[in-house]
Amino acid sequence: MHYSNVVQAQFLSRINRFVARVLLNGQEISAHVKNTGRCRELFVPGAAVFLAAAENTNRKTAYDLIAVQKGDLLINVDSHAPNQVFREWVEQGSFVQNMTEIHPEYTYGDSRFDFLLKQGEINHLVEIKGVTLEENGVARFPDAPTERGIKHLNGLIAAREQGFECTLCFVVQMSPVKWVEPNDRTHPAFGDALRRASAAGVRIIAVDCSVTPDTLTVQNNIPVRLSSVVSEGELL
Repeated sequence: MHYSNVVQAQFLSRINRFVARVLLNGQEISAHVKNTGRCRELFVPGAAVFLAAAENTNRKTAYDLIAVQKGDLLINVDSHAPNQVFREWVEQGSFVQNMTEIHPEYTYGDSRFDFLLKQGEINHLVEIKGVTLEENGVARFPDAPTERGIKHLNGLIAAREQGFECTLCFVVQMSPVKWVEPNDRTHPAFGDALRRASAAGVRIIAVDCSVTPDTLTVQNNIPVRLSSVVSEGELL
């Protein structure tokens, strides 16, 4: 995916979940934050950020904050981007072979999933989780407790029991990282639900993304490590 009219600025502060103050060309302005997560390790005063000009010129904020520089990593923080780049990836035939239909925002049971893909008579539910948290080269999800994420996993388990093919895909909005793992320190219940889903036959996968100030592109499949004990030990 491609953003138009991207400019670099300096992060100053986050006013609330939706608005940040940034310094652009020597002027302090407000920018819309396209991510309601905490992102505390990213949104630090002085960080280089990238802004895309809003398509709606009548908006109160003229720019969307879409990416943050963290050391050597450029991290895309647009929470809408993972679904878009995943769809582009799917349409290239990189995920499901011989796909006949793709339906975004598909409701099954009491949950709405990001995609229903069809391969002839085969129905494939896919839920996407964008990942922006990186620690020591490892990507972790979530960066804050997510009851909605647990609900999605339970829904995928139920759908798998009814004969659906089911996948949860972590789209890591940066590269490189070593692997993805559940952030059990922040939300152990999500990690438990992820492991239950895997045991029930839900496919758990991850891809990283090539990030530039104005583009985001799915790049490589990367490992998912479900055992937090093993992962923590390997980080020592």
